[in-house]
Amino acid sequence: MTDAAPLILLTNDDGIHAEGLRHLKIAVEALGAVRIVAPEFEQNAVGHSITLQDPIRVREISQNGEQYGFGVRGTPADAVKLALFALLPRVPDLVVSGINDGANLGPNVLYSGTVSAAVEGALLGVPSMAVSMAQKKKPPFQWAVPHVEALARRILEHGLPPGLALNVNIPPLPPHEIRGYSLTRQAVYKCRENFEQREDPRGNRYYWLAGEILPDAADERSDLYAVREGFVSVTPLYFDLTAHARVPEVAGLLEGL
Repeated sequence: MTDAAPLILLTNDDGIHAEGLRHLKIAVEALGAVRIVAPEFEQNAVGHSITLQDPIRVREISQNGEQYGFGVRGTPADAVKLALFALLPRVPDLVVSGINDGANLGPNVLYSGTVSAAVEGALLGVPSMAVSMAQKKKPPFQWAVPHVEALARRILEHGLPPGLALNVNIPPLPPHEIRGYSLTRQAVYKCRENFEQREDPRGNRYYWLAGEILPDAADERSDLYAVREGFVSVTPLYFDLTAHARVPEVAGLLEGL
């Protein structure tokens, strides 16, 4: 690659040795100079947390005798921050996080380390994309490769609005069965959640969070609906949690205080 080649940062929340990250590299390595900075160990569902009370340790990771990337003893957001401010030779042209094993749809984006890494990149001024495969057990990551390559190429060519990240969810279907790309909104759905109580061999109680998505809650514009119908869902995310449409109602609540 020449100095003029785009610089692409790859990260994830499944850890630097994850199969999804390897396929992410395959998808974009022809588009520019690829650098990998990712958590050394799995960091699922850590959200947008960052490390403040402990040092963040980093070590070079090799695969097949070659330098593969940097493993970070921290969160996905830590990895992106450290990459931009300490490890990369310059600000990257694109941040891609994933490929996650399992979908990140609707409210789950608040918990997802995969999505948070992309949002962190966007907050720092870099066009960013999170990619998830909508199958948890043995996801066919190879089917996601052409979609990641196509979207990454478009972003490098056209950019994204400042502060905006794309949340991409890909159905577990071979490319020829994908019905297209759908520009979506986050689904607003309810979950039936419960904690299963169990007991360890020493008689101590512990709990597993369990639950299911209630199936009738998504509309035809949502990410959940698109993936279920065989479309690649592309949701633009902007990290502003203000409920702008509800401001007048809340203003009434504050009157006279």
